[in-house]
Amino acid sequence: MRKMILAFAVVLLAAPAWAAVTITLTRVGNEVTIGYNATTELPKLVRAFALDVTATGGTVVGVAGYKRGDDNNAYGIFPGNFSLHITVNPTTGLVDSWDDPNYTPVAPADDPGALGGIGTAGATLEMGSLYDTNAPAATGVLCKVTVSAGTTKLCVKGNAIRGNIVMEDASEVNPAEACITIGTADCFPSTFTTYADWVTYLKPKCWCNKLADPAATGDYQCDGDADTINSGTPYYYRVYTGDIGAIIANWRKKMGDATLNPCADIDHISSGAPYYYRVYTGDVARIIANWRKKDAGTGGTALPGNCPRLE
Repeated sequence: MRKMILAFAVVLLAAPAWAAVTITLTRVGNEVTIGYNATTELPKLVRAFALDVTATGGTVVGVAGYKRGDDNNAYGIFPGNFSLHITVNPTTGLVDSWDDPNYTPVAPADDPGALGGIGTAGATLEMGSLYDTNAPAATGVLCKVTVSAGTTKLCVKGNAIRGNIVMEDASEVNPAEACITIGTADCFPSTFTTYADWVTYLKPKCWCNKLADPAATGDYQCDGDADTINSGTPYYYRVYTGDIGAIIANWRKKMGDATLNPCADIDHISSGAPYYYRVYTGDVARIIANWRKKDAGTGGTALPGNCPRLE
């Protein structure tokens, strides 16, 4: 079957049909994993994907996490770049190497119906399967897309001109558009009662986590990480002497004090009447409770790493 690799493009001419293939999106920071689910179509499998990826408010920085080549339980045939970067051995009828770094799923921008590509607000991805025995699964991951800081939403939909999604029986599927939020203007939740204080502080990044804003530094701030860094080698404590130093430097300062560092306001509230100190005993209590704890995933006395949390 692999010797007929050039015939693969024929399936892209298929006529539309009703079928259910779902595009799935998950993200960590500004990286989004694009997956698919075609289990309702079994025993039919997907033969090829032609998808438009758009980044609202930003650009597509890169595409990774995909497999190249055939017969590898994946979608490693990239029609838009095949003739440009892959050579079929005239003797064997097979491809000797799939390792050209320019051989990617991103369709050339000058192809009919293709988006601008890497460095622009949208890219067209084309991925197909070709196998003898190692067929792709009915559900899985296609690739990972990284978008620039400032991107607020990433969406994926079928590219009708390039073929949408093509099944092995040559029927075409137009999938429902899938979107995921990357960042918003406010990385601190507006539903929190402390939101107004965050706004008064001029929206400091140290109150936010990187899932909400890749530029944020506050994954552990609400647990006592006032200096927003760990202690460094050899122990890498997240709550340590640097945080005590931040508390001392801001001790008993109030909202409106131009010298107040909002990162030292660990519990995000004032001391109440009569003084309304923003850095006081409640902040010290957080440091004591989490003294010498480390980043999430380090085992032992690790912090959860999901600041901010509803107070």
